[in-house]
Amino acid sequence: MNQERLFKVILGPQVTEKAALAAESANTVVFKVTTDSTKLEVKAAIEKLFEVKVEDVRILNVKGKTKRTRYGLGKRNDWKKAYVRLAEGQDIDFSSVE
Repeated sequence: MNQERLFKVILGPQVTEKAALAAESANTVVFKVTTDSTKLEVKAAIEKLFEVKVEDVRILNVKGKTKRTRYGLGKRNDWKKAYVRLAEGQDIDFSSVE
C-alpha cells in the first residue's frame, strides 16, 4: 500500500453516543472510511497516522436512508464505518492531529 492511499482511506471520526460508549468501555474508536477500503488498509492507516497499536478492526456498510422529498423519493449515499480496537494503554487524541 502506498502512502497516498493510506491518507485517503480515513475520512474522519464518527462522533455519536454509541461511539462514545464504545470508546469508554472497549477502548474502541469509530471512523468513517471510504467505501472501497479493507480491514488491512484501515489498520495500516490508523497505525501510520496516529502512531498507535491496533488490535482489531471491524468494518460495516451503512445503507443510505430513503428520504421523501417534494420531488419524490430520494436516497442518501451508502457509506462505510470501521470500529478500531486499540491495544491496552493506547489512546488517540484528536486535538493533537494537524
